[in-house]
Amino acid sequence: MAVYTEVPDEELEAFLAAYDIGALLSYKGIAEGVENSNYMLHTDKGVFFLTLYEKRVAAGDLPFFLGLMNHLAGRGINCPTPIRNRAGEMLGELSGRPAALISFLEGVHVRRPQPRHCVEVGAALAKLHLAGRDFALTRPNALNVDAWGPLFDSCRAGADALAAGLAAELDRELSQLLRDWPRHLPAGVIHADLFPDNVFFIGDRLSGLIDFYFACNDAFAYDLAICLNAWCFESDGAFNITKARALLQAYTQVRPLDAAELATLPLLARGAAMRFLLTRLYDWINHPPGAFVKPKNPKEYLTRLRFHRGVSSPAGYGLDA
Repeated sequence: MAVYTEVPDEELEAFLAAYDIGALLSYKGIAEGVENSNYMLHTDKGVFFLTLYEKRVAAGDLPFFLGLMNHLAGRGINCPTPIRNRAGEMLGELSGRPAALISFLEGVHVRRPQPRHCVEVGAALAKLHLAGRDFALTRPNALNVDAWGPLFDSCRAGADALAAGLAAELDRELSQLLRDWPRHLPAGVIHADLFPDNVFFIGDRLSGLIDFYFACNDAFAYDLAICLNAWCFESDGAFNITKARALLQAYTQVRPLDAAELATLPLLARGAAMRFLLTRLYDWINHPPGAFVKPKNPKEYLTRLRFHRGVSSPAGYGLDA
C-alpha cells in the first residue's frame, strides 16, 4: 500500500467497542489500493472491512461517499455498506485518521475480462446510474475536464521522459478537449473508477461493485466511457470491439443513451483516457519511495487515447447510432 497507517491493538479495541459486530477474532492489513489503509476483520459475527482514510481523501467528502454506498445498497445495488455504531454514526476516528467499518462482499475480480463479464458490468453501471438519481448529496468531479490542465502542469516536466514529444501532444489534446467538451449531457451520480479490480464476480455473475471514493456528479456517458477504457482493451493495447459492443448494449438495454450522448461518446472516451493518463503520469513521477504498490504505467492510456482519437462515431465501439 502506498500509504499505510499501523493501528495499535488497544486503539483498535477501543474503536470497535462502539459497534455491535461481535468479539474480534483476528485482523490483517490488505496490501491493495493506494488511496486508503484497509484491514480485514474477523469477528464471531462475521467479516468486515475497516478503512482508514488517508490524506488523499478529503474528510469533507466522506459523508458523500459513505452516504452514497448506504443509499445504493438500499436501492438494490450490491456494494459495501457502512456499518453504523451504537450512536448511529457511519464515520469515526482511529489512529488520527477518519475511519469506517464496511460490510464484506463475497467475490473476486477478473484479471482477463471476457465479453460475458462486460455484459454484467454494462447492466450494473446503468442500474447504478438509475439508483443514484434520488441521492440527496452532491459532489463535483474534482478530476473533470477543467482540472486536467492544472494536473498536467504539475507533472509536465516529466512527460517527455516517458515518451518523446509527449508534452506537446498532450498540450494539443487538452486544448481540443477543453474546447469541445459537452457540458449539458444527462448527469447524476457516477462511480468514475469502475475498473475490473473494483468489480467482484462469483463465477460469471457480478456479485458487487466496490471502491466508491472517486464517485461524484458528472455525465452518465462519461462514466460509460471510463468503462470502455477500463474493460475493452487487451494487454497488448488492442481494442476489443466485441467487449465494447457487449458492454454498451447491456447498458443501453437498462438506460438508453440519447442522441447527444451517442454522438459525443468518442470524445468522452478520449477524455476518460486523458484523465487516467494524467493521474498515472503524476503518480509515476511522484511515486513515494518504499511504497508497496508500484505505479501503473501511463503509456497504457496514451495508447488508448490515440485509439479514441481515430474513432468518429459509436459504430467504432460496435454500437449503431
